[in-house]
Amino acid sequence: MNATEHPLAAAYLDSVAREAAALPPERRAELLADLREHIEVSGAGSDEEVRAVLNRLGDARTVAASALAEEPAARRAPDGGRGRVRLTLGLLASAGLLVLLHPLLGTVALFAGLALLWNSPLWTTRQKLTGTVTAVAPPLVLVVGGLLGAASRIGPLELLAVIALSAGVPFAGATALRRAARP
Repeated sequence: MNATEHPLAAAYLDSVAREAAALPPERRAELLADLREHIEVSGAGSDEEVRAVLNRLGDARTVAASALAEEPAARRAPDGGRGRVRLTLGLLASAGLLVLLHPLLGTVALFAGLALLWNSPLWTTRQKLTGTVTAVAPPLVLVVGGLLGAASRIGPLELLAVIALSAGVPFAGATALRRAARP
């Protein structure tokens, strides 16, 4: 295992990627490649050696802030990337209800939110999987219930449960993603 594959180094690089979300994608990739190269060239193998290398590189937030300060203001995301985060989370949180109210519109919102989620450096793969599951589960339950014929036997209580599931689960997932993101 080389130094960049070490869990501490991977977490550091993920943190820098999240903190540098407002950088243009090519500049963020360049920054991360430079950091990976520094970590790899160090030859660090043990936890202590990797920590020492990361300490020399500096805090992830400071590294990202320095890169942002060097970037011309015209090339930065105008709101620091917060607009994209809001759009992603809004689409994921509302997709369940939209699928219930208008299946085509809800499906488009769901896929757009998932595309934005998976193309963002703000979240780890585990967080992206959690966001995906919480966004996809309610529509999937609705489709399976409809295919099994349960839709014909829905009473008022069941309808309220479906609405609560369709709104609550995606909202909870979007809230968890929001807490994890710090654009």
